[in-house]
Amino acid sequence: MANDNLIAPSILSADFARLGEEVDNVLAAGADIVHFDVMDNHYVPNLTIGPLVCDALRKHGVTAPIDVHLMVSPVDRIVGDFAEAGATYITFHPEASQHIDRTLQLIRGAGCKSGLVFNPATPLSYLDYELENVDMVLLMSVNPGFGGQSFIPSALDKLRQARKIIDDSGLDIRLEIDGGVKANNIREIKEAGADTFVAGSAIFGAAKDSDPNRYDSIIQEFRAELAKAE
Repeated sequence: MANDNLIAPSILSADFARLGEEVDNVLAAGADIVHFDVMDNHYVPNLTIGPLVCDALRKHGVTAPIDVHLMVSPVDRIVGDFAEAGATYITFHPEASQHIDRTLQLIRGAGCKSGLVFNPATPLSYLDYELENVDMVLLMSVNPGFGGQSFIPSALDKLRQARKIIDDSGLDIRLEIDGGVKANNIREIKEAGADTFVAGSAIFGAAKDSDPNRYDSIIQEFRAELAKAE
């Protein structure tokens, strides 16, 4: 069962002029997963990055897992491109797929781990039918589209519900949280059931225009708070 705590910095908040160096530094500081926020200015009102960036990081030498969060509609067309570019996980929003089961099978068929993403008001009931086909459940603790938003407290109850669903299933599924995760709330988020923590501005934003070693102290602070969780 997945029970180790993984920290997944979102490159949405990184300095794109030196992205390879930014990712190298944050991984060297102890981060576990590289989180990609892929937005299409259609499903969400923002436009970010595509498979070329994923491919570029792999060619740069990044070997850590890459967690691709698709905020795009339609989903299926781009799954293969990200799989080819080196994605490890590909997660998507059920509202953005016409056939959720087909999309999950497409992701696994391309050799990646699959996941469903739940917006703050999206019910977990999709898991009633697809739990055995997912490797990750990602709960949004902000509304998708932009970085730097504040954590929505109701996400904690939803985390507890999702944790119970996963534990009761006996399946090895990661429970990820994305949005407003900071050192002052990560312990509470962990106690509610999360085991994978996306943080963008709290990591990259806090270290901008400063010594790259600043990432060390930020991630150590995260780890120290996680260690206090009961």
